[in-house]
Amino acid sequence: MRAERGQRPDVSTDQGRLDFIKILNTSLPKKRTIAQGVLRNEHGELLLCQLTYKREWDLPGGVVDPDESPATCVQREVREELGIEVSVGALLAVNWLPPWRGWDDAVLFLYDLGSIRADELNPERFLRREIAGVHWRSVADIAAHVAPYAARMVQVAAGARQTLYLENSEPRRQRPGGGVHQPADRHPALSAGSPPERG
Repeated sequence: MRAERGQRPDVSTDQGRLDFIKILNTSLPKKRTIAQGVLRNEHGELLLCQLTYKREWDLPGGVVDPDESPATCVQREVREELGIEVSVGALLAVNWLPPWRGWDDAVLFLYDLGSIRADELNPERFLRREIAGVHWRSVADIAAHVAPYAARMVQVAAGARQTLYLENSEPRRQRPGGGVHQPADRHPALSAGSPPERG
C-alpha cells in the first residue's frame, strides 16, 4: 500500500522503501556538475574556446546532463560544439566551485583529452550559437584570457603527479597544524611544454 500524501512510507516493505527513496531523491539538494577537458596541439598549447555568451574564454566542455557521466559529457560537448571526436583520458582534477556571479556552487571534472593537430579544427563545423572562435595558448599565458578560477585550476593541475581534489581551484587546506599539498612534478597531460606564443 502506497503512503498517503504527507505520510512516511512503510519502509518495512519493498514498495515502501522505493517510495521513501523517491521522496528523498526529489527533496535532497542537487549540485550542478561540469565537465571540461585539456586538449593540446602539436606545440603543447591548450585549446581555449571563445564563447558567444560570456567575456572570458574557457576550456572545452560544459554542464553534465541528467543521467550522463562527466566523461561522456565532455566528449559530447566537444563533438557538438567543435565538430571533432576526442578520447577522454585521465581525470586531472575534481574541483568544487563556490557560488560565483549568480551561479550556485558546482563540481567540475577536468579531463585529459590528449592532443590533435591545430589544423584538425574546422570553424565551419563549430556550433556558432555558442562558439565564436578558438585559440591555442600556453599554460603560462591562459590567465590573461580565462576566468581566474579556470587559470588557477589549470596551473595547479599542471604541477600534479596524480588526480587532484581542489576547492575553488586550490588544493584543500589541511586541518590546523597541517600544510597544503604541493605536488612534486607536472602532470603528464600538461607537461608537454609551454612554447613561445605563435603570432
